[in-house]
Amino acid sequence: MANALRALAMDAVERAKSGHPGMPMGMADAATALFTRFMKVDPSRPNWADRDRFILSAGHGSMLLYAIHHLIGYADMGIDEIKRFRQLGAVTAGHPEYGHTFGVETTTGPLGQGLTTAVGMALAERMMNARFGDDLVDHHTYVIAGDGCLMEGISHEAIDLAGHLKLGKLIVLWDDNGISIDGRTTLSTSTDQLARFRASGWDVVSVDGHACDAVVDAIDEARRSDRPSLIACRTTIGFGAPTKAGTEGAHGAPLGAAEIEGARARLGWSHPPFEIPESVRTAWRAVATRGRAAREDWEKRLAASGRRAEFDARIEGELPADFDEKLSAYKRELSQARPNVASRKASEMALGIINAATDLTLGGSADLTHSNLTLTKGLGSVAPGDYAGRYVHYGIREHAMSAVMNGLALHGGFIPYGGTFLVFSDYARGGIRLSALMGQRVVYVFTHDSIGLGEDGPTHQPVEHLAMLRATPNLHVFRPADAVETLEAWQLALHAEGTPSVLALSRQNLPTFRTEHREENLTGYGAYVARKPKRRRDVTLLATGSEVEIAFKAADMLALRDVDAAVVSMPCWELFETQSADYRRQVLGTAPRVAVEAAARLGWDRWIGERGRFVGMNGFGASAPASDLYEHFGITPRGVVEAVCDILTCA
Repeated sequence: MANALRALAMDAVERAKSGHPGMPMGMADAATALFTRFMKVDPSRPNWADRDRFILSAGHGSMLLYAIHHLIGYADMGIDEIKRFRQLGAVTAGHPEYGHTFGVETTTGPLGQGLTTAVGMALAERMMNARFGDDLVDHHTYVIAGDGCLMEGISHEAIDLAGHLKLGKLIVLWDDNGISIDGRTTLSTSTDQLARFRASGWDVVSVDGHACDAVVDAIDEARRSDRPSLIACRTTIGFGAPTKAGTEGAHGAPLGAAEIEGARARLGWSHPPFEIPESVRTAWRAVATRGRAAREDWEKRLAASGRRAEFDARIEGELPADFDEKLSAYKRELSQARPNVASRKASEMALGIINAATDLTLGGSADLTHSNLTLTKGLGSVAPGDYAGRYVHYGIREHAMSAVMNGLALHGGFIPYGGTFLVFSDYARGGIRLSALMGQRVVYVFTHDSIGLGEDGPTHQPVEHLAMLRATPNLHVFRPADAVETLEAWQLALHAEGTPSVLALSRQNLPTFRTEHREENLTGYGAYVARKPKRRRDVTLLATGSEVEIAFKAADMLALRDVDAAVVSMPCWELFETQSADYRRQVLGTAPRVAVEAAARLGWDRWIGERGRFVGMNGFGASAPASDLYEHFGITPRGVVEAVCDILTCA
């Protein structure tokens, strides 16, 4: 059975003339042990809620996963798809892609991301178990990780958090082959991985990865632990290849016809390329038969539980029917009360309403809870062995936080949001990109969004970060200008089931300018005219976030010079792009445009045109009180007026 995986892997890579045969050939025995004895999956219902999750963190070895899926009978994984490995339009992409192929639980390839996403899945399992009990939620999360996954820094954040939270249903099989692309791993590392995992609170065992019985015994023992487990599977990369086994030559290139012929001889595999004996197929299909029986038993328990509707709504992430009504009522209160608060505080206020209106939301912060203002009354902290709460203390682990939130969202049952400073979106970047690539409803609460954070200085003042985030496909970047826009941004983020969102929020107070209640979510247009010109439109001032107030003041000053300005708030460029051309022309107008944002210019020329001007940052910030910094960098009403007068003839 293991040799069938090896044969499919080396044949598919050879036909594609690219790929990674070494890991699938090396981990075939361990993977066979895992799937034939333990994995609870049903290819006929790939997404049933209580299935085990399998994560190929070493995603370059994707043919291992595809070969398994072919042999156990996933409907989209016929032999023709194996033959089309890495070709345009095939489900057998070079790295496993969530949503592209049945049974792929998460997109992997960037090393360490899969392992860390699996931590989120394992955490979600324990949290759903705390809410629904063993009858409805009782499954494992299994990971195959390689040396590269464990070298990446994110792995330390992941194993530390998993060990701390005692995620006993997380089991990692490490492909301990000692080879990376450059050669032996001793070229670059001397880490005792077993000691590292043990120090982080994991159960650890080392086995011969080519001895199926030893792997079975190790997994069986790990399943009985109340701690996460690492099983170090000592393997030979490219196992069976006569000259390339155990070398970097087996890692990332086809073996070649002669080497494959020699491997067939060594493995005793005499079958032609892509041909699997019926006896082997029958043995593999037993995995699916067992999984189908487990799924049918679970469905009976679900039907008898009296909680089916509740469970299904939870897994699907359905917001309550009265959710928008409650938010609308609160928006009316905001317009009447006109709070003068930082948008991070407005976010906390909005979350107080949101978290009371739905229990789907799961909060957290990378050790900045009381700066991000992401914790609201009654959530309760998630703690080791106690998973009933709704707030995760991620620690100073921004990179892991983003990937763990992906795992929580992918598992189902929660809408995760997590906070840090906007400048540290750099650290979270890998997970953010995968949130967008996989279309996951994950909300990033990034506060302290400009030089407005003040005295902490340029290391903590984001400048280029909005441009980086806006450049990311399928990511909504909101920079709200007052409490009303902040609430609207939250509402949009929670309804965006196939798109992650960023909320870039201020430290400094912002006055509420949306003082007339509108049922309509204006932020949903991406941009709108926040102040119409009184007679004619001589100039259009475009702004986001804290700089909308500056634009309003500049418009007042321009009026004294007989210049009539329209002020446009642009809380979300991505949503504005989706509006009709007529709407965009109506908002932007034909008059000259001046944009003001306390960030880098990159991207603004799309909106201001060749005649436009930009008032913002052209370098890094400095350490000083916020008001002094805005004055120093010329991001002031006077600076906007001067930019306008540079275009127009001002009185």
